[in-house]
Amino acid sequence: MSQLQTIEAIEKRLWSAADLLRANSGLASNEYFMPVMGLIFLRHAYSRYLAVRPTIEANLPKRGGKTRALTKEDFSQQGAIYLRSEAEFDALVALPDSADRASAIIAAMDGIEADYESLRGVLPKAEYHKIANADLGELLRRLNPEELKTANGDIFGRIYEYFLTQFADQGAHDGGEFFTPISLVQMIVNLIEPLHGKVLDPACGSGGMFVQSAHLVERNHSEPSTQQRGLHHEDDNSTRAASNVDVARL
Repeated sequence: MSQLQTIEAIEKRLWSAADLLRANSGLASNEYFMPVMGLIFLRHAYSRYLAVRPTIEANLPKRGGKTRALTKEDFSQQGAIYLRSEAEFDALVALPDSADRASAIIAAMDGIEADYESLRGVLPKAEYHKIANADLGELLRRLNPEELKTANGDIFGRIYEYFLTQFADQGAHDGGEFFTPISLVQMIVNLIEPLHGKVLDPACGSGGMFVQSAHLVERNHSEPSTQQRGLHHEDDNSTRAASNVDVARL
């Protein structure tokens, strides 16, 4: 199976998690949109965390035979978010049915917001109390398929787009105010051809302009670099010199 076919299969499997809420929770799409997207974010952060942790741990300094503890700065330098143990997705998936999953997810989000000022007040939290504990358990399991652990490339960027499109089709947003259709964003990106310099979207909503700009750069056989303010430092000169376009997410 090709990488594209693998991504499409994963997208459909993950979307079944949202369908679960539609069928079982009695919530409208605009009510479960944020909880689902919040968990997609958390799952993406966990994948990135796992990807860079071995490299970070291999280079940690030692003093008196004891290795220094991991810090959020270590992960910021690798373009990743540091996750406390309670925010690791596998830990949430492993919670027993007797656990209060909504409170555990909220604690995970609180930990991230405490460590990253730029995310404070942004992540969904109270919304998880509206979802039944059993449904949250099934949602967490469905958002954690084995395929995600071996897939490469910008798979989460594509999953993010797919979910936004599906929710928009269900009317989770009003008249394109939050989510501009991907076809329109693709047309704009093809017209401006952001193949060098920086892409700046000061009115960023869903981030689709950045994702499509990155895809255009990839199609031209280059490597886009992203700078997320508050999440990691600018790339060093060697990395920046090898990149034709920087995507600035404010």
